[in-house]
Amino acid sequence: MRTGRVVVLSFLLTMAVVLGSAPYAAAGSATYRLWHWNIAGNALHHGSVSDGLIDALTASVRHRDADLVSLNEVCHGQYEAVLKRLRHLGWPADRTNFARFTPTLGPREGLCRGSEAYGVALFSKRPLGPAATYVLPSDGAVERRVLLCAPLAARPKVTFCTTHLTPMSAYNKRQITALRTHLDAFAHAGRSYMVAGDFNAQPHQERMEQLYAPSANSPADQGDRGAHRELDDADARHCMGRGERTFTVPAASLGPCGSGVKLDHLLVRAAQISGAYSADALALPTSCSGMRYCSDHHALIGTVSLRSGR
Repeated sequence: MRTGRVVVLSFLLTMAVVLGSAPYAAAGSATYRLWHWNIAGNALHHGSVSDGLIDALTASVRHRDADLVSLNEVCHGQYEAVLKRLRHLGWPADRTNFARFTPTLGPREGLCRGSEAYGVALFSKRPLGPAATYVLPSDGAVERRVLLCAPLAARPKVTFCTTHLTPMSAYNKRQITALRTHLDAFAHAGRSYMVAGDFNAQPHQERMEQLYAPSANSPADQGDRGAHRELDDADARHCMGRGERTFTVPAASLGPCGSGVKLDHLLVRAAQISGAYSADALALPTSCSGMRYCSDHHALIGTVSLRSGR
């Protein structure tokens, strides 16, 4: 855990730079609106495409005018239904090249109506380039954990990724380390990137310190030594340096600031950010039939500008 040695004044000055120094993106930079959701497609929906989940998801994507969408825990039939619905809504600029899916479990009895793969997915309003799947260290379970990435066709050095890491803490740390290695390699190759996903780790936990940049340190949350900012980490309404809860567990499960459990993240390399950025956890949809909420995770949205030439 973190030691709490940085003073409050220093932290506030750092945040003032993040929030106030550049209210608009610099000329020549590109702005992206990210949208991520762990939909619990098998655990809560059992692969259904007709219980209201697809409508709730795609309506939010369109309403929020998202550019890039990440989904975790999605059955392949749900992926196809989202793809079809977004086409119908006129969301993609290229109807034939805007989505990617990578299975993390193959078809098996009791999974996704018994005949479909299950995994993670990406969608982009603008055409995508060839996707790459990076397999992360195994936790010993049947499900593999991956980092799925695809560049933008018009900006091949800008990459969007999604991941869903194991909830087993010891293996989770190994996967975060492997993830960081891949991201560092992207940066060293001159590639900008945005990563969305359910990390099954909270910002204040020690294993996340290798991802968060020192500029994200707060009085309640110290020790960061990585290279990234999380797009919800500068929101003074909730918990500076940390962000809103994204997982629906009892209020007793608290982290710094008493803000609840945050497992879902939107990461961008700090050196690649141009100007201010922001994020927000959305209210849980209640429109899915037969359940209180459409997922046990909140969807997370964020806006960021990446420096020109990246």
